[in-house]
Amino acid sequence: MISATQMRPGMVIKYNNELYSVFSVNHRTPGNLRGFVQAKMRSLRTGSMTENRFSSEDKVEKAIMDEQEMEYLYDDGEYFYFMNTETYEQMHLMKDLLGDAVNYLIPQLKVSVEFYEGKPISVEMPATVDMLVVETEPGMRGATVSNVTKPAKMETGLVVQVPSFITEGEKIRVNTAEGTYQERA
Repeated sequence: MISATQMRPGMVIKYNNELYSVFSVNHRTPGNLRGFVQAKMRSLRTGSMTENRFSSEDKVEKAIMDEQEMEYLYDDGEYFYFMNTETYEQMHLMKDLLGDAVNYLIPQLKVSVEFYEGKPISVEMPATVDMLVVETEPGMRGATVSNVTKPAKMETGLVVQVPSFITEGEKIRVNTAEGTYQERA
């Protein structure tokens, strides 16, 4: 158990018998009243955001998470298969647990999977992923304006806006947090 004032963004806590990821924490002491902690949290089960007010004296239970590095292997349409890089054990995860991460899963990609009491809770993607452009319009000759972009379809089906000089068959680096083009890979 930790004090509510020790909560930090990114921390996973157990509150009302549910797991929440702390999104933001704001400690307030208004005038002559007692201090409190305003916390914005995301439910790991439903994905919904809630805001809670904790007294400075309140105690919250910090969830002990087990983190393992896994390598993405393949998907069969329903399940996504991963292999533990240390034990070579294979496991499958459902699409709803992965969320938007499925757009960035390419074979041999290393991800970090967080477990709580032996059950997978979330998947942490790397900051960038190198992906192959499979479909895009050809660049216009003489188009030298630097901020002109065009849509490009990646090997996973993700569509990213890229500069006009990018062609089919090139590898580009994509930011997984925003789904944006970074640079050629």
